[in-house]
Amino acid sequence: MPPHVLIVEDEKDLATVLSYGFRQAGFDVVTAASGELALKATREERFDLVLLDLMLPGVSGTEVCRRLKQAPETSHVPVIIVTARGEEIDRVVGFELGADDYVVKPFSVRELVLRARAVLRRVEGGATAGDALRFGTLRVDRGAHRAWVDDAEVAMTALEMKLLMLLFDRRGRVLSRDQLLDDVWGEHVDVTTRNVDTHVKRVRDKLGSAGPYIETVRGVGYRFRATPDES
Repeated sequence: MPPHVLIVEDEKDLATVLSYGFRQAGFDVVTAASGELALKATREERFDLVLLDLMLPGVSGTEVCRRLKQAPETSHVPVIIVTARGEEIDRVVGFELGADDYVVKPFSVRELVLRARAVLRRVEGGATAGDALRFGTLRVDRGAHRAWVDDAEVAMTALEMKLLMLLFDRRGRVLSRDQLLDDVWGEHVDVTTRNVDTHVKRVRDKLGSAGPYIETVRGVGYRFRATPDES
């Protein structure tokens, strides 16, 4: 089945151009011209990807992103922010909200399609099938992109899950920020080691009592404990 993408853009001409370009590239497209309509669409349909403008009437793009990433049923859906706001602080805020990519206008539709496919490949690469794993109070269903701590489900974005699984799979070993940047984000010009720190902090905060399983190694990077009771 073709990837099902929601394009959230209030500029009618741009929405038309994006819809045409993505359909030509083999995507199944739905559009929404406001934040309210975008949230309604995500409640009614399951999407593989959301392209999200920040400057929307009514509910802002940042609020839409925040709600999508906080809800367990949509937290795994990758979001690409598409906006004219390209300052560093805007990018940082976007990634802190859980966005998987950040594209600044003006851009070519071809570039955006390539970025969308790259994000989908990263998500698919993190969805390796396998039995649910347990580690102390943490339980993860890798294939379903779901995680629980003390049997309470934790809303994890696709990128956060990939980061968690990378650290877990190499538990006991120290991974540098550059290693994490390469393995999780790949060749991504807009992401820096600062974003690695931001996402590790987000994962720790979401894991709550299981957060200390991820340890900071000063001056180097991060390490997932070899055993749950390690101190």
